Formats: sequence, C-alpha cells, structure tokens
Amino acid sequence: MKAISLFAGAGGLDTGFEKAGFDIIWANEIDHDAAATWKANRAHANVMHEGDIADRLSSLSTYRGADIVFGGPPCQGFSVAGKMDASDPRSELIFTFLSAIELVRPRFFVMENVAALGRLDRWAKVREMYLSQACSLGYRVDYKIYHTADYGVPQKRDRVIFFGILDGRDPAGFFRQMEKMKEQVPTARQVLRSVGAYGSADNPPTCPAVITLARVPVMRKSPYAGMLVNGAGRPVDLDGLPPTLPASMGGNKTPIIDQRALNDACCENWFATYHKKLVAGEKPATVEVPNYIRRLTLKEAAAIQTFPESYVFKGARNKQYRQIGNAVPTLFAYKVAQAILSVYSDRSRE
Repeated sequence: MKAISLFAGAGGLDTGFEKAGFDIIWANEIDHDAAATWKANRAHANVMHEGDIADRLSSLSTYRGADIVFGGPPCQGFSVAGKMDASDPRSELIFTFLSAIELVRPRFFVMENVAALGRLDRWAKVREMYLSQACSLGYRVDYKIYHTADYGVPQKRDRVIFFGILDGRDPAGFFRQMEKMKEQVPTARQVLRSVGAYGSADNPPTCPAVITLARVPVMRKSPYAGMLVNGAGRPVDLDGLPPTLPASMGGNKTPIIDQRALNDACCENWFATYHKKLVAGEKPATVEVPNYIRRLTLKEAAAIQTFPESYVFKGARNKQYRQIGNAVPTLFAYKVAQAILSVYSDRSRE
C-alpha cells in the first residue's frame, strides 16, 4: 500500500509502517533535525519534504487516491504534561491533518495523539468537531486509547488512535484486530541490558544533568512516582516499566537509572531505600546521591521507544532526546499497520 506520512518527526510511525510493508511516497516534517534523522535512515530520502505543512498542502492533490495517510500532529496543546491550551496553534494541526485527507482522499487514515485528546471531557467538543469534519469528508471514524505496553513497548505510554475508512466500510474491524495484536512486554532491566554496557562505545553517557535530591519531595506510595529529585526526571523501576519518555529529555527531566541495581538484580534500587527512609521520618536531602545513579542515555531511550538498534539520530544531543520522546514507538506503529493490513487488504475484505 502507498502511504503518506504527515508530522513525521524522526520516523517512529514510518518505521513501523515500513516494516509492515507500506511504501511511503511522500512525507513532511517541519523540524530540520527530525527531518534529517528521517532521511538518514531511508534510501528514499527524496520523498521527505521539509517545512511547514501549510505551505505544502496543495502539492498533496498530486497523490490523490493513495492508500493511507498517517501522522501524529503535535500534541502539546492537549497534553496533561503541557498547558492544555485549546488556543495553542499546534492544537489546530489535527484539523490541518484532515485538510490533507480531503486533498488525498486515501482509503484509510490513522492519526495518533496523546491520550488526553481521547479521554478528557475538556476536549469533548474538539473530538466531536474532528469526528464531524471527518464524517463530512465521507469517512467512518472511531478512536480508542491504547496502553502501548500491551503491545510490547517497554514504557508506561498511553496514546489515542483515530482510524478512518472510506466508502462506508466499518472501522470496527481494525479495533477488533488490535485486540489480537497484544504481546508480553519486557522489563526496563531487560531492555537496558540489551543495548550495551553503560559507558561503552555502544552506549556512551549522553546526559550530564546533575541529579540532586529535592528539599521538599513530593511523596507517593511508590519510590518511582512523586518527585524525590529536582526536576521532572524520575527513577526507573528496573523490574517494571519506565515512565512515558518526554520530549523534554536531555536535562533534568531525563529518567534516572541505578546502575548498581541494573548490574545486580539482587541489589535494592537506591531510590527504594531512600524512599523507605523518608517514610520512616528521615529528613530529605541529607544524604549524597551515589555516583552510580545516572541519567538515561540516548541509546537506551531509543530502545525504550523500540527504534531499531541501527537507527541514526541527527542534531545536537538535546535535539535527539526530543526526537525520541516525541516519536510514536515503532513496535506499536507496526502493530497498527499490521492490523490494517490483516483486515482491510485486498485479499481480506470485510
């Protein structure tokens, strides 16, 4: 199937769809470094059109009748981690996405965004407007929130998928098939150990942000929640899942790893010990953070987002962290693409 990729970023959705067999014939990304990353990992780099999608919409009519348009418009306006501002210009881009659908009129479209867009009453009118506009274009559309860990992505990351289909066909088949695509997820420990020893040439340190304990910690039942350190970076539960990787990684919002506990599963995570001391009444920030406590590397962040090990990222380190945090996990994208093919391919029509 021929695909058009909008708001492509570093290529998370694209990598998954390509692995499933889709052929990307046109792509767009406004961020220079992300576009450079996209091109660096593809032989068909010439199909990437860098710049503002608004300036390139008219050219999409050339590709009218492509099989699918997919993309993840910027989500900061809807995210609970952002200002949740409907007037944020980026919030309008979900409707720019529909403008592209009107020009191309693909058989299907997939739009990915933060779970808040599909979950919160705050955005109910936005959802209704989006669904109504898609319906007026001749598409039957539905949406569902997915916990990507259910699909093998080692991360606590919830996302909404809007799936639209042309010619009056039922989108329900896609959502039913997605329920069949689930798989067991590896732990953070398994993923982090798979990318090479920390400090080696394969997995060098890439985030120098100092880790300091909060003088007034925000306590939760778990040592991996709340705010035990300064900045939004949280300790990673090595035998569980990392938190959602944010686009703001690269500084003190980068997740934190206990290297000693990673090397030896018998060692209790230092933050679990520290949390117990706080619960017992010890004053916060009265101890030094040991030198085996460090930040997540670029290589590890990419693995958590399920990018292929050979995937190359371009730009400064903070720009690379941003690209990784902004991306759709490639394994989840692959499952979405597989679900579409298995239900709606020419060989398997409902």
